[in-house]
Amino acid sequence: MKKPEPFTRRKFIKNTTGAAIVLGFPTIIPSSAFGANDKVQVAVLGVNGRGKDHIKGFQGLENAQVATLCDPDKNILTTRAGEFEATYGAKVKMEQDLRKVFNDKNIDAVSIATPNHWHTLAAIWAMQAGKDVYVEKPGTHNLYEGKKLIEAAKKYNRVVQHGVQLRSSVAMQEAIQHLRDGLIGNVYMARGLVFKWRPDIGDKGTEPVPAGLDYDLWTGPAEMRDFSRNYVHYNWHWSWNYGNGDVGNQGIHETDLCMWGLDVGLPTQIASMGGKFLWDDYKETPEVLTSTYHYPDQKKMIQFEVRPWMTNKEDGVGIGNIFYGSEGYMVVNGYNEYQTFLGKDKTPGPTRKEGGSHYQNFVDAVLAKNPAMCNAPVETAHLSSGLAHLGNIAYHTGRVLTFDPKTETFPGDDEANAMTKREYRAPYAIPKKI
Repeated sequence: MKKPEPFTRRKFIKNTTGAAIVLGFPTIIPSSAFGANDKVQVAVLGVNGRGKDHIKGFQGLENAQVATLCDPDKNILTTRAGEFEATYGAKVKMEQDLRKVFNDKNIDAVSIATPNHWHTLAAIWAMQAGKDVYVEKPGTHNLYEGKKLIEAAKKYNRVVQHGVQLRSSVAMQEAIQHLRDGLIGNVYMARGLVFKWRPDIGDKGTEPVPAGLDYDLWTGPAEMRDFSRNYVHYNWHWSWNYGNGDVGNQGIHETDLCMWGLDVGLPTQIASMGGKFLWDDYKETPEVLTSTYHYPDQKKMIQFEVRPWMTNKEDGVGIGNIFYGSEGYMVVNGYNEYQTFLGKDKTPGPTRKEGGSHYQNFVDAVLAKNPAMCNAPVETAHLSSGLAHLGNIAYHTGRVLTFDPKTETFPGDDEANAMTKREYRAPYAIPKKI
């Protein structure tokens, strides 16, 4: 079976010729030669949660080396550096300020595992400094940032890998090829499922900033608020100022696969409904969210559902996807396993369970200086994140929205259009001109 193309590139934005440099931002370009033994020298930005997997993933590759750890919380940074030395028998450089990482000529690539509100700005700054970028999902915090991320990748000709690792899964690549080849017939609908255990987080109030935390840096482009453990460190996911709820957290893997499997971009009609039904806690984002994305011209639809607590599964799937076709359906469980059921009698069809290394794919592209080698190129960061953002905007408005994918605007809808971008806090602003 032939391997499917990892992504059908679309021309979103024309390359610009002007370059705007953020005040005080480093413009040093690193040397063209890679580190010792041709190893890509990687800096991991954000090492409290997902960043731990980044450290393990890159350090485990023969052609990559984690050279620097960066986190605004010096306590976490020191702990993680100690763990690194104990595990790998080597010291690692520590930095609290990511701008110092970008100034480091010895760093070839950065791996961004910060909170969502930092993803795009950190990636753009890194690219302006000549670094290649692995950026966690969602690649953006709002719709506007996706266009700027693509613009920067094209202007600076950098390798950008979006952290949707299912794109590097052998099983998922095979599954997509089955969909393209018509195994389940005309594929008209995809369903994304995020049924995760999300308990009451309470309300911890505010307090002085703990020693060791650079809270100004942690807040970055977001609105400054009094320090609270409601945000720092994990539960920022449930505050609109920093996160995007579970559709923009776990759900990006599933929004990405929905769009990849259906071979669609952004939709023209969106409806979303949900709310908080269980906990009277500090979460701002909905616990339960059901969103529908309609593609009338293609006669296709995406359904997406977030549930936070006790629930049934759907054909054994709590986190994953289901694709519906005229001749059968496909069930994707997690990131690396699919099953197919054919005909009215649901006869079992092809199935496979096999993963792949998303980190290795990125490093190989960096060494080859070839962005096209990435299984999850920069456009996926915009599209899969953008689908989540559109669902959240529809939730906020409480209306069925009409969207123009060409202009990426809601025609005649000032309320919805205002939600496609945020106000940025100086000096942590997305450059208006890349």
